[in-house]
Amino acid sequence: MTEVGTSTGVGASIGVGASIGDRLRAVALGLTGVEERETWHKPTFRVGGKLFLTLGPDGSTATMKATVDDQAELVASDPAVFSVAAYLGRYGWITVSLDRCDPDEVEALVVDAWRQAAPRPVGDRRGRSGGRKRQPGASERVGASVAR
Repeated sequence: MTEVGTSTGVGASIGVGASIGDRLRAVALGLTGVEERETWHKPTFRVGGKLFLTLGPDGSTATMKATVDDQAELVASDPAVFSVAAYLGRYGWITVSLDRCDPDEVEALVVDAWRQAAPRPVGDRRGRSGGRKRQPGASERVGASVAR
């Protein structure tokens, strides 16, 4: 894995006529703490070491972190654009067909993906409401089944 670039948290700008992949790269690198790495022969984007976005090697797709609920809603809303991601789909990840998408919507989804992956201190400042639900630990699950 080779580090390709890092973000300083300063907003990136991109020229008119840029590909959607270039726009998504600029959005991702404009977010606090993001680094770009070449992994699996394609650009990947991470915050705090956690993956939140990949761009397809040919530039036709992007795969990003989402919630399981958001994934279901997006895929149902436009299956020609959104699909369940290979390998990580069971965790809510989506794949977006970039030649059929609304670039502004996908840019917002990249920011949402970053919010989900960002470390807690960043997360506390980013205005996410509610946060992730706490999963009961193994001892709590065992205790609950014994108490029944």
